[in-house]
This record gives sequence, C-alpha cells and structure tokens, in this order.
Amino acid sequence: MGAGGAHRRSRRLRRYRRVTGTLVLDSAGLSGYLTGDRKTMLLVDAALADDRGLAISAATIIEVQHKGVSRPRMSWVLSRMRVHDVTKDSARAAAALLQEAGLHGHKYAIDAMVAEMALRQSPPVSLLTSDGDDMARLCGRRVRLITV
Repeated sequence: MGAGGAHRRSRRLRRYRRVTGTLVLDSAGLSGYLTGDRKTMLLVDAALADDRGLAISAATIIEVQHKGVSRPRMSWVLSRMRVHDVTKDSARAAAALLQEAGLHGHKYAIDAMVAEMALRQSPPVSLLTSDGDDMARLCGRRVRLITV
C-alpha cells in the first residue's frame, strides 16, 4: 500500500474510532470479519486498537457456519473476542424481548439472543448488523446499530 493508501486507511480508522464502548457482532458482522469485509474490518480494528470490548453470542457461531468457513480462520477470529454463552436465564430474557417486540421465536430466535447479550453489556454498546429494523425492535435505543 502506498503512502496515499495508508493515509486513507488511517483516516477511515480514525472515523470508526468514534464508535465507543463494546462492539457486538451479529452473524453479518462475524461473516464480514471472517471474509475481510472492509467496513467490518475497520470497525473491528478500531475496537481492538482502542482495547474496547468485542463480543458475540455463542449462537452466532452456529449461524455463520458453512462448508466455506475456514476452521483456522474461525478459531483465530474467535480468539480475538469474548464469546457469550447462551444460558437458561439469557434464553428466558431473549424470549421476553421477543414477546415485548411482538416477534416470533421461530424466525427471530438468534436475533433475540444477540440482542439480549448486547443489552447486558456495559454502555455504550454498538451492534454491527444487517438486520437493523429487527434489532431496533429488540434493542430499542439502548444499543447503537451500525448496518452492514
């Protein structure tokens, strides 16, 4: 990368450092990180550079898994973030979020688990997602949504 390219990357990285607090990735965020999506990488790099929290729900690992996912790459990516277990209590809290939002568990179960975990983080929290509308219904205004 030439000097101009390095300068542009540095400027973009500074812009994404304005995202403060814990960065939570849903399946779109984790997939983007696994595949090297530019926006996702900049957000994650900024979070890691600032020593901020980077988190996913354990359910997200299952959601992104397919035969094209490199196991070594997945292991390396997961080593860089906190993976939150889905427990009986968190599942009940996620079910309550679904009920409050008027959504059905069959279609929105994993979104609800991710939202519940994001809401448990110390604010401020940002969620990297492709499901902005659904996550807004589940998280309300307590989590900043960044769509990819």
